[in-house]
Amino acid sequence: MKFAVWGMVLLLIILHHDVWNWENGSLILGFIPVTLAYHGAISFASAFIWWLATKFAWPLGVDDDDAAEPTSSGAH
Repeated sequence: MKFAVWGMVLLLIILHHDVWNWENGSLILGFIPVTLAYHGAISFASAFIWWLATKFAWPLGVDDDDAAEPTSSGAH
């Protein structure tokens, strides 16, 4: 799953550069330009992929809180 998440991130990077929509003047729902709607969809997709990354590709042990444990220095 880790490689699938990285693949989706790379796909988002490629899809983010939407040079084919810049000349499109049509509106979605009568007031949202196509380019703005496209970037809104990319934003929601990136949030979902980030959730997948934290759920399935996050390395184990990174979020362990070792700093909360007291250490003994030997000197009292």
